[in-house]
Amino acid sequence: MMSQAIAIFGAIQVELLLFGAFWFLVGAIDDLCIDVAWVGIQLSRRFRTPRIDFLRDGHDNGQDGPMAIFVPVWAESAVIGAMLQNCLISWKDSPRPHYIYVGYYPNDPASLGVIMDVAKNASHVRPVLIDHDGPTTKADSLNSLWAAMVEDESAAGCKSKAVILHDAEDAVHPDELAIFDQLIGEYAAVQLPVIPIRTQGSLWVSGHYCDEFAESHGKTMIVREALGAALPLAGVGCAIERITLGRIAAQNGGKPFDESSLTEDYELGLRIGAQGGRTKMARLIGRDGRLVGTRSCFPETLSASVRQKSRWLTGIAFAGWDRLGWHGGFAQKWMLLHDRRSIFAALVIFLAYAGIASFLLGQFFAAENFFLSQPMPPILSSLLLVNSLFLFWRLGVRVAFVASVYGPAEALLSIPRVVVANLIAILSARRAFVTYLRHCFGAPLRWDKTDHIVVPVIPRGAR
Repeated sequence: MMSQAIAIFGAIQVELLLFGAFWFLVGAIDDLCIDVAWVGIQLSRRFRTPRIDFLRDGHDNGQDGPMAIFVPVWAESAVIGAMLQNCLISWKDSPRPHYIYVGYYPNDPASLGVIMDVAKNASHVRPVLIDHDGPTTKADSLNSLWAAMVEDESAAGCKSKAVILHDAEDAVHPDELAIFDQLIGEYAAVQLPVIPIRTQGSLWVSGHYCDEFAESHGKTMIVREALGAALPLAGVGCAIERITLGRIAAQNGGKPFDESSLTEDYELGLRIGAQGGRTKMARLIGRDGRLVGTRSCFPETLSASVRQKSRWLTGIAFAGWDRLGWHGGFAQKWMLLHDRRSIFAALVIFLAYAGIASFLLGQFFAAENFFLSQPMPPILSSLLLVNSLFLFWRLGVRVAFVASVYGPAEALLSIPRVVVANLIAILSARRAFVTYLRHCFGAPLRWDKTDHIVVPVIPRGAR
């Protein structure tokens, strides 16, 4: 009986390790292809990130009109005041007129009070009352801001040049509007890098966002653009051409933002690309020597991070599959597969960890002479060796990208943070799967808003 149990335990251990090792290899090859494509792109650019001076002064692509910045707000009294003040200071010398539309709900008086305190001394901050209680969805709030902008355009007799999206916790860069002013018209949508700022009390959870965005917005988005695939928008630090957004609104009853989507920003970028609009990842060094992008603090607790990432996974990997399908050429389909592999990747990680745990348990029992350990099959040994080499490569790539944005200290921390990121991925995938399974049986997909408590202060000398 004991020998039979040992045989079953050994077989399960080998199968878990084989399953994990095979799919890790598939994922590693996928990542390596993106790495190689990025290296080829950078060789053509001589590994230089262009400065904002690379843009041509005074080039407006023949489009007039102000910039319209949309900031949806629900229960953001702790951050919205600092965010708006930062915008006013950062953009005070912008030559392009701009108006900040801030959407608030009638049952959120705390946020309203803060918004009004800023607006009374800034005529280009436009508070917009949403005509129903909140919270609803971000897309619902954005559609209300769109309606307010269209009303203002009718009164002024002039349409906006672009709509820029930001969240209430964002810290903007002074050169942001200049970049959008230069590129909108040539491109239908422009995305700046998102640059997470790690909170002091969250070395691991908050910090793992730094690692992921440094690689995603420093490499993957660059490759997507170069291959001709449409870029998903991040919902912050992105600008959409007014004409393009108006065309989408006309196709959807006057509402450009899809209120039934959990990831309307991600889908919007892909829909713009599907309609023939060019999308651009604008990665430039500003006049202050820093990378131009949107800096913000991300969730600092495990539970908050899992809630946020499960919403992303539900909207991208599950609902996005239903809503967007697999349209486009080879590059577009490859990038969609890259986005949607997250749920399966989390399952692979979980089973691989289970296989490793069973292997270590087996080694312990063998050392205590409970039973003799079985030799590892040659194919499994080979797979583990190859995956080990890929793991070192993968960690090296991540360290390099994190170092390029945050410096060597954060780059070294990114190595142990991989374990934290994997744990969050597993928990988020489980939550997303349960949420979507309930949706398949009739439960509505609900917005699970992330709470924010701070707008990051960027220290002098920051990259």
